[in-house]
Amino acid sequence: MENIQKKIGIIGGGQLGKMMIQEAKKMGFYVMVLDPAEKCPAHTLVDEHIIADFDDKKAIRFLAENTDVVTYEFEHIDADILQKLEQEGKKIYPTAKSLKVIQNKYTQKKLLLEYNLPTPEFCAVFSQEDIKQAGEKYGFPFMLKSCTGGYDGKGNFVIEKEQDISKAYETLGNGKLDIMAEKFFHFIMEISVLACRDINGDIQVYPVAENIHKDSILDETKVPANISKQTTQKAMDLAKRVMEVFEGVGMFCVEMFVNKQGNVLVNEVAPRPHNSGHYTIEACVTSQFEQHIRAITALPLGSPELLKPVVMRNLLGEQNSAGKSCVLGADEALAISGVFLHIYGKEESRPKRKMGHITVIADSVEQAAEKAEKAKNALKIYGESKSFLD
Repeated sequence: MENIQKKIGIIGGGQLGKMMIQEAKKMGFYVMVLDPAEKCPAHTLVDEHIIADFDDKKAIRFLAENTDVVTYEFEHIDADILQKLEQEGKKIYPTAKSLKVIQNKYTQKKLLLEYNLPTPEFCAVFSQEDIKQAGEKYGFPFMLKSCTGGYDGKGNFVIEKEQDISKAYETLGNGKLDIMAEKFFHFIMEISVLACRDINGDIQVYPVAENIHKDSILDETKVPANISKQTTQKAMDLAKRVMEVFEGVGMFCVEMFVNKQGNVLVNEVAPRPHNSGHYTIEACVTSQFEQHIRAITALPLGSPELLKPVVMRNLLGEQNSAGKSCVLGADEALAISGVFLHIYGKEESRPKRKMGHITVIADSVEQAAEKAEKAKNALKIYGESKSFLD
């Protein structure tokens, strides 16, 4: 019989950490978070908050030594210290080994290729001449990507023509960062599939989500995705194979492209709960956050079954405003049936910063999308130097 009175350590106290904690507390776990921000979103929920930088090895060691299992809410952390702690017998999930491979897009893609998983053609590039040769090989447009550190479109550059090469090279570090070129895949849809693997190797795969991005930031997720049964099965099978390749423990998100012919290619893998999986909180039997906590604490995985069609919309900080976070329109949005509001509790709003999301469940994706549009239009999150309540 498994004792659930475990202490969980989480590196990162942002919205993903906060939502993990909400599920962990339901099941009675003690949670310790490491985050440099004194009033991070997770702060009010945790039992203990270590205020330290994410690259503070001593603080990470303290977290690991004072908890039973460590997890993380984002990839851009020191995998080497986590590997060292693993070697000393500490439990880190997803494993430091899988994190090390995934946090570098080039090594991530190389591993996928080794296992014959479909992904766009790619190559490492080290100079403008290399990039030019990639253009000759792949044709225009093609992608230039930073191997590490990119998110929400940062670290990516679409090279439309040869004249863009010098600007792309300069934008992505002028040779100071590892970069790669990738053949452009002419997709008609971006999708993602959440999958979770427990410590025994059992895997649960969630329904396929259809994702719409604006300015490289996720704007809307619709589930189920508007694709054929065959393409749906391909995507779910692919997600399962990715989990087996990385031997991941916990939630993973596999982002994919679909073309006109229904072919599915892996774009990127994230070893954690994911923005495109927020819909699971209201729309699935087991949310991605509960599933992650179950997996890392050796509890049986729950059902990923979709209960109703759902649409999720991100709420970003309004343009031309920064400062203390203010939320307007919650009353109007929540008057619409099927709407659920999540505000992350970030003290400061900035343009395009992820400040919250809404989830809408309905009898069809179309109905949910219509209601989500109304709710999204009603809500405004902006920053000002003093609260509108003053």
